[in-house]
Amino acid sequence: MSKIVADTSVIINGQLIAQIEAGSIRNSEIIIPQAVFDELQSQASSKKEQGFVGLEKIKKLKELSGSFGLVVVTKGPHPSTDDIKFASSGRIDALITDVAIQNDAILYTSDNVQYLVAQAKDLETVFLQPIIKNETLEFLKFFDDQTMSVHLKENQRPLAKKGKPGTFILTAISDEILTRDYLKMISTQISSTIGVSDSSTLEISKTGATVIQLDDYRIAITFPPFSDSFEITIVHPIVKLSLDDYDISEKLMERFSDRAEGILISGSPGSGKSTLASGLANFYHSGGKIVKTFESPRDLQVNPGITQYGKLDGSFDNTADILLLVRPDYTIFDEVRRQEDFRTFADLRLTGVGMVGVVHANSPIDAIQRFIGKIELGIIPSVLDTVVFVKDGEINTVYELELKVKVPTGMTESDLARPVIEIRNFADALLAYEIYTFGEENVIVPVSKKTEKVGIQKLAEDKIKETFQNYDPRAQVEILSDNRVKVIVDEQCIASIIGRGGSNINEIEKRLQVHIDVIPKDAESFHSSDDLPFTFSESKTTLLLTVSREFTSMYADVYVNDHYVSSVRIGKKGQIKIPKRSDVGRSILQESSSQNDIKLHLKDF
Repeated sequence: MSKIVADTSVIINGQLIAQIEAGSIRNSEIIIPQAVFDELQSQASSKKEQGFVGLEKIKKLKELSGSFGLVVVTKGPHPSTDDIKFASSGRIDALITDVAIQNDAILYTSDNVQYLVAQAKDLETVFLQPIIKNETLEFLKFFDDQTMSVHLKENQRPLAKKGKPGTFILTAISDEILTRDYLKMISTQISSTIGVSDSSTLEISKTGATVIQLDDYRIAITFPPFSDSFEITIVHPIVKLSLDDYDISEKLMERFSDRAEGILISGSPGSGKSTLASGLANFYHSGGKIVKTFESPRDLQVNPGITQYGKLDGSFDNTADILLLVRPDYTIFDEVRRQEDFRTFADLRLTGVGMVGVVHANSPIDAIQRFIGKIELGIIPSVLDTVVFVKDGEINTVYELELKVKVPTGMTESDLARPVIEIRNFADALLAYEIYTFGEENVIVPVSKKTEKVGIQKLAEDKIKETFQNYDPRAQVEILSDNRVKVIVDEQCIASIIGRGGSNINEIEKRLQVHIDVIPKDAESFHSSDDLPFTFSESKTTLLLTVSREFTSMYADVYVNDHYVSSVRIGKKGQIKIPKRSDVGRSILQESSSQNDIKLHLKDF
């Protein structure tokens, strides 16, 4: 009677039983190493599906033994706690090999590493290549070409989502009530495919939960103690779209092609985020870019030329270390969820890698908000430049982000200026939100579109104009905000309007309860010219250039006869004070013969 030692792989995948049922193995002693028993028991005790599958196969093996002239025995020592703990490092496999050597037996395995080790030790070995036919899998009968996902739960009817993202319906597949035994049979079938080929991968294995990627089926199996009952959820993409299938404007396509390198795709579950991400990945790949993906599980439908990465040693941080060595142009980061995911996304973007992230969010602003607190507020615009919100399988909203130093909308005092992240609607460039620090808190403030009140504005303009027509009958008034106006008058009238030491204009502002900027009519062209209008005066020690007070706290470049001299800060009341003895003051005095030789240009930060 020949002796056969079976390792864990040929038991779990069922290939040993298949050989017996095919008649290839008869009248033999089947040795199950004690280490295999203990490993499977440890997995089952941890509620891992593979442990239950293996023990069920050993049970079936013993049931078949009498019919085929087989003797099933257990031999070998019990593995230690450390052996089980470090099973992934080969400790259990070494014990199995020792049992085969000690009993002068043939080792049957489906593990390529175990097979190579046995050959290196001159141990007679048979490698059983597992072959699984997808059409034999029970769960496939629940799918048709309209099924997005199947939901199987014990003591419930099987349900399926049919349709396409945004327009699906949840319907019962049959009236049959599912039993736990039936679901366990389906689970065993699915688990048996692990390791059969590259198309079947165990993505997650935890106590009470297993996630398997089988071809393009993503399968989540949960059972007690994690869930209250046995449940299997199988998701299958039914739509593969390119960017040409979306209603994308030429302007947005140009941004995807040339400018956007920090893209965030957001939407609710089932909205079509991953479908768009796959289309974007294929778009970049077809454009001659090197594209990689970060996925767990790896279920994006991308071209074969795109490499799909999972977690390395349980972390995308480790994957990022490898990614930088392969120098991709774009990386698709599917399902950015955990805090370390946001940091990894930001780190890769700041190294210069084009990033496309996918996040769950009910609105595009919620997607941006998920980055707040996980990375510094000031670098968010450097990480994200385009946010795409997907709804019902279509691109619903696109935002663009930009960092500016300004007075937040709704505030009026110039000393409240601060770094502000502007979030604008990409289609019309209208400001939608502002993000800035207020006190010690980061705040997101929606910028409401003001309702036009033509009648009230007209009355206000008439009242203000009436006041200033006492100085200039042709005075013009422009309302800048609810508490700030611009008055345009002849230059010769400005002195009387301002009054000694500004007393007159202060009295007018107090009476009208608005801030008033008085500018000469001949300077009105500053809106269409680079030149910043100013008035010039000097004292014994200082040159004074005065511009409109709305430019307070901004910076201007000083030019004399078209030669750059310096950049200066505009102080309170729009005044630029330059000491005559300074280098800038000497240059202005030496190179200019009149005010017309001096030009100010507002700096654009």
